[in-house]
Order: sequence, then structure tokens, then C-alpha cells
Amino acid sequence: QVQLVESGGGLVQAGGSLRLSCASSRKIFVMGWYRQAPGNQREKVATITNGGTTNYTDSWKGRFTISRDNAKNTVYLQMNSLKPEDTGVYFCYGHQPWGVDYWGQGTQVTVSS
Repeated sequence: QVQLVESGGGLVQAGGSLRLSCASSRKIFVMGWYRQAPGNQREKVATITNGGTTNYTDSWKGRFTISRDNAKNTVYLQMNSLKPEDTGVYFCYGHQPWGVDYWGQGTQVTVSS
């Protein structure tokens, strides 16, 4: 069973930065981050393949940067210029090409105005 363990969430003022990390217990083809704001559905922030191909949702493009260290089976999300509307629980996501998805427990990010 694959485990995804997130870290790095917290409380930050608007305009600040945070870096999320997610360590996987096994190699995963696609890793990424989703955000779930209070009362809303989970939505994709960004994904990255093991070859480094990235995909961002427009809301976060230019402010957030996804990266990964394949040797450590770890994906990162550098979040800059944070806004109160970025608040939510951020979930680490993993996808294998044979159709299996994995989720982390989530880490809370709160941006105060």
C-alpha cells in the first residue's frame, strides 16, 4: 500500500510564502496537489510527471511552482504571493498509469488578510 505524507502547511499572512512537501513510500508516475476550500469540492492545483512535465490550474499559475525529487519520491509545492482565497486543505495526489490513485491525509493552509 502506498502512503503519501504531507508536511509544510500552516498559517501565513497574505503575500507570504509556504512550501509543501509530500513524501511517497513508492515511486509514482504522476504526483500533484489538490486544494479543498471550505464547502467546496477538491480541485487540482498542479501535477508533475516523473519526467518533469507540469500542469497547473490557471488560478495558481505564476504564483505556485510544483517540483519533485524522484530519488526521494517527494513532490513539493512552492506557494508565493499567497491570498486569503488560497486557504484550504491541500492534498497530495499520486497516479499510476494503470489507473490507481492515491491521496494523502491533507495539510491545512490558512492565509490571513
